[in-house]
Amino acid sequence: MKFKSLLLALLACVLVIGSAFAADLPNADALKDAVKDAAKEAVKEGVKEAVKDAVKAPAKFHIGIMTGTVSQSEDDLRGAELLIKKYGDASKGGMITHITYPDQFMSEMETTITQLAGLADDPLMKVIVVNQAVPGTTEGFRRVREKRPDILLFAGEAHEDPGVITSAADLAINADNIARGYTIPLAAKKMGADTFVHISFPRHMSYETLGRRRAIMEEACKDLGIKFVFETAPDPTGDVGVAGAQQYILESMPAWLEKYGKNAAFFCTNDAHTEPLLRRIAELGGYFVEADLPSPLMGYPGALGIDLAGESGNWPAILKKVEDAVIAAGGKDRMGTWAFSYGYTTSAALAEFGKRIVEGKAKIDSLKDLIACYNEYTPNTKWGAAYYTDAGTGVRNKKFVLVRQDTYVFGKGQLGLSDVEIPEKYFSIGK
Repeated sequence: MKFKSLLLALLACVLVIGSAFAADLPNADALKDAVKDAAKEAVKEGVKEAVKDAVKAPAKFHIGIMTGTVSQSEDDLRGAELLIKKYGDASKGGMITHITYPDQFMSEMETTITQLAGLADDPLMKVIVVNQAVPGTTEGFRRVREKRPDILLFAGEAHEDPGVITSAADLAINADNIARGYTIPLAAKKMGADTFVHISFPRHMSYETLGRRRAIMEEACKDLGIKFVFETAPDPTGDVGVAGAQQYILESMPAWLEKYGKNAAFFCTNDAHTEPLLRRIAELGGYFVEADLPSPLMGYPGALGIDLAGESGNWPAILKKVEDAVIAAGGKDRMGTWAFSYGYTTSAALAEFGKRIVEGKAKIDSLKDLIACYNEYTPNTKWGAAYYTDAGTGVRNKKFVLVRQDTYVFGKGQLGLSDVEIPEKYFSIGK
């Protein structure tokens, strides 16, 4: 507390004591009331000053978080905003510095790399998180390493192959696309689907984890007795942009439903495709197990016109409101998600993990410490975690961790998939 705060508190005490001696003076009651009011105000001001002083105390170190924009990956960005609310903006004496990479990150890769490397110019920077870790993250991390080898580098939902991103990152996190390659078709069958339609494009299919998941899905569908179909859609980072890619999905869905039937389950690998896909499924039929990066916020608010301003950050309330809207739209038992946003939680959890490591409260090689940070932001939700295993060599990469939640079907609840044992054969399937 500063000198001014002490003076104000002392004045409050003097005024209270003084009021006791005013009892025998003329107009004593009025004087006593005035003294009491002045005392209260002095105490209030003293407390305000003390709070201001505490807030102004500068953070001992900084954490940089890079995410996509609202249009490409809103959940990831909102997770960064949560950390700013919790630990303060570094530009105002807090801990968190948040920046975004370009929407057209494939054609503007150098911008991503330059922005990322620029975080290392902050002498207090101790942790950098990129979520999603789009192409260019590995090179950006390498440039950070050249400047500041002391900074912890974490990649959330890495787009680059496991061996590539972990050559520069201290830790990379991806949704468990090996396990989900089996559990998503399994969930589709449990929900009532007889066909599984996988929608993607060449760039995504070139990624090790996404290409491998598609191969596992195809094999799982064969084993589960449902038909697997692949459909190509425009890449939102290409010439048509996000709007063109979304329009394609809107226009194609009626024909796909006519072709594959209303018992078909649809899955897309891109966030921008999710909203129009959900809109058509709600209107016309079909099933939707969960998004590529699952969340109650992923596509549902835009598709169904849900205003969640009053529920911001309250995930149980968000889930309930989205569920009510899905049921009202006729999607009961046909549409699902994860109860807590994967992207939102990963931004927050990785920054929290880095903070705890710097403070000596966690170890970088501890899955238990990592999952504790995920649990911090997802109460009453079970996460599974496993190290990535290379399909060709069978070698585990302990710098690349896969995480997953159970599938939540609106109108039905959890499917219990987080406890499903994945048949061993799927771990050896490559893309």
